[in-house]
Amino acid sequence: MQGPKGTYDVLPKDQPLRSRIVHTAGRLFAAAGYGRIGTPAFEETGLFVRGVGESSDIVRKEMYSFEDKGGRSLTLKPEGTAPVVRAYVQHGMHKLPQPVKLWYYERMYRFERPQAGRYREHYQLGAEAIGSGAPQLDVEMIMLLSDLYEQLQVPDVRLRLSSMGCPVCRPDYIERLQSYLEDVLDGLCRDCRERAQLNPLRVFDCKEEGCLARLEDAPKLVDNLCDGCLDHFESVRGYLDGLGRRYKVDGTLVRGFDYYTRTTFEYECRRLGAQKGIGGGGRYDRLVEQISGPVTPAVGFGTGLERILLALRSAGAEAAAAGTDVFFTVLDDDAWPLVVKSLHSLRRSGIAADTDYAGRRMKGQMKQADRLGARFTVIIGEDELKSGKLAVKDMQSGGQEDVAADELEAYIRGRL
Repeated sequence: MQGPKGTYDVLPKDQPLRSRIVHTAGRLFAAAGYGRIGTPAFEETGLFVRGVGESSDIVRKEMYSFEDKGGRSLTLKPEGTAPVVRAYVQHGMHKLPQPVKLWYYERMYRFERPQAGRYREHYQLGAEAIGSGAPQLDVEMIMLLSDLYEQLQVPDVRLRLSSMGCPVCRPDYIERLQSYLEDVLDGLCRDCRERAQLNPLRVFDCKEEGCLARLEDAPKLVDNLCDGCLDHFESVRGYLDGLGRRYKVDGTLVRGFDYYTRTTFEYECRRLGAQKGIGGGGRYDRLVEQISGPVTPAVGFGTGLERILLALRSAGAEAAAAGTDVFFTVLDDDAWPLVVKSLHSLRRSGIAADTDYAGRRMKGQMKQADRLGARFTVIIGEDELKSGKLAVKDMQSGGQEDVAADELEAYIRGRL
């Protein structure tokens, strides 16, 4: 039996590399002062309609929404920022020293066409810094994600950078863009014609070649910023230049959510083909207010775990599975009390230990120890029980020593 289309099972062989990614991210985020937060799998639908935007593709086409037994409309979360901001408001985090720095590792759900590295149920790493409008914080976010990819050795990563402006400069720009779109509307795809009416900025999300060609000469918001937004953007660029972080200013980068203001950024990985976006984010200075909180600037990012995995595996990366330190080969049923006690003692002290539960003969048990990557095999039969000495075989060197049962843990720990 298979799971629903667009979902997948994470098997034991898949876990080591995934764990390395999450561990690396957690260590990086903690070093920058970010604490981990967890939010529910579903939220009230209105949170995403208000926050992500009613005209966004996510709200219009991709959300899994349902009515619960109390008649409330709930939605499996399609993205991580709005739930984190909701938690910030609900728990009064605006009273804490600002900015409040948070990170998460959560499942997300979107009804989209499943393809390589993109699933309807997927995992996302993200970070949010809420409570400061400083451009230096934008740079911190951009560099945190850059450092994550660098430490994981994700290949062929490039940074695109832009600005979404603010309520001061955006209205005039929208009028200019609408005027331009009226002249090319007949040549745009159906989705873009709809976007042009609901939210003209969304036309830049289109990947259709015909639309891209007609939008090439369209005015870009990054070229029409007010003085405040331009100063902010130039500050971000200046810090990135000082850090040696290369980037491309791209006025077509608008991201997929309506809550963005000012800085937006996206990392691309050329190993991923046409859908090369691997992670990104930006500033969202109005989102806290939109969900009934105080006026609070903020910035954040998200990156899909499966996209990182796909990029790493394209370069041949894998993480070794955790091996077994000690494998007990049981040759006499009377040895089981000692084996059970030893297994428990070793595991409790952090030494990975296992044994044979299938009743194999000695040759089969040794093969099983080899399959599990055991460093040592402890052989216990009638002779070992009588002498009180266990035969400990080093599976790397092939050497074997007799070790007293009550000294086994100290011996193994010393050799490891």
